[in-house]
Amino acid sequence: MHDIAYQLDRNQVSSEEWETRCDLAALYRLLAHFRMTDLIDTHISARVPSEEGLFLINRYGVLFHEMRASDLIKIDYDGNPTDPRYDSASVNRAGFNIHSAIHASRPDLSCVVHTHTSAGIAVSAQEDGLLPISQHALKFYNRLGYHDYEGIALDPDERSRLVRDLGVHMAMILRNHGLLAVGRSIAEAFNQIYFLERACQAQVQALAGTRTLRLPSAAVCELTAQQHDDEIDDHLHQLGWTSALRLIAGDQVSYRS
Repeated sequence: MHDIAYQLDRNQVSSEEWETRCDLAALYRLLAHFRMTDLIDTHISARVPSEEGLFLINRYGVLFHEMRASDLIKIDYDGNPTDPRYDSASVNRAGFNIHSAIHASRPDLSCVVHTHTSAGIAVSAQEDGLLPISQHALKFYNRLGYHDYEGIALDPDERSRLVRDLGVHMAMILRNHGLLAVGRSIAEAFNQIYFLERACQAQVQALAGTRTLRLPSAAVCELTAQQHDDEIDDHLHQLGWTSALRLIAGDQVSYRS
């Protein structure tokens, strides 16, 4: 249950920030809708518009399906919340390390998503990583980073290696851990994590069978990846995002509070 003390007056923030908060809360609820949650762990963050060096992330302990705009904490890259009601313990430390690293190093990005789904963890533990066996997976062909597991991400020094391994990609597999996706908008980040998760689900099911897997040629794999690059623009991201929001339309009053 939410503590009334955490209610945020929308007049305390800019209209741009409030809309970002609402979209980010909606993304939390969509991940709950698609069963991409792990109790109170994993995180989604979004850069605060027009405020350099600040991003929004979940208040630790709030479940994804109950996330509200006012549950999101504005925090700087050093882990300091801007609201005096919060301290550093209000944000999961490992989540902060992962998200702050990417926001600080990739100014082109607005949103970072990290999940621990069963399929994502399973693929992260497979030596060959994501296989090019589905149209969903080919979206990420030669466009996917890999980061080796170093334990729970509590060491600030790991941030530089996370950034190095993500590189210019829009998605990454955290070995023995889970998935990470990013976007220049919240809509694009949703698109990336949705299709990466679906690709992992398809791979887990395909490997559970007893038949030899059929892989497209390298040329077809690259062609398909390039087709995704060329055709999936922000208009299509927004189209998919707007459609997905209808799945949680009954929650709109709640997540926008």
